[in-house]
Amino acid sequence: MDDAHKVACIMVIDDDPDTVKILSHYLKRESFEPLEATSGIEALQLLAGHHVDVILLDLMMPDMDGFAVMRELKKNSATAEIPVIMVTARDDLSARSEGISLGVADFLAKPVFRRQLGNRIRAQLAIVATGLATADALNRLEEAAAPAKR
Repeated sequence: MDDAHKVACIMVIDDDPDTVKILSHYLKRESFEPLEATSGIEALQLLAGHHVDVILLDLMMPDMDGFAVMRELKKNSATAEIPVIMVTARDDLSARSEGISLGVADFLAKPVFRRQLGNRIRAQLAIVATGLATADALNRLEEAAAPAKR
């Protein structure tokens, strides 16, 4: 299947299994492929073997909270550029500020509405696609200009 018809894989990380199931259901209804994890540790293990396009990350989880997961994601070159949307019941300024400083791309407050979730994910996918297209165009320009420099 070519990239234009590839179904985006969206990882859902939340310690509440009901929330994971609801978000996964929403993702399927919005034509995405969900990948589920109920802890930060499980998510990091799954990411080692799966390509993921966007991550939906809960903030308040036992053992490893969303901020700790973000720190681990950013340490790994394979996951550092995956857009992360923090989906949380804690929607205060300090949480948003810390999340942004760690590289969170967007925030959604619980409860999440399906269409809003789909629109936010599509926006992140569009940002990534634009960045890749820009990098490709820059590479082609540099290659075209290289013979002129010699």
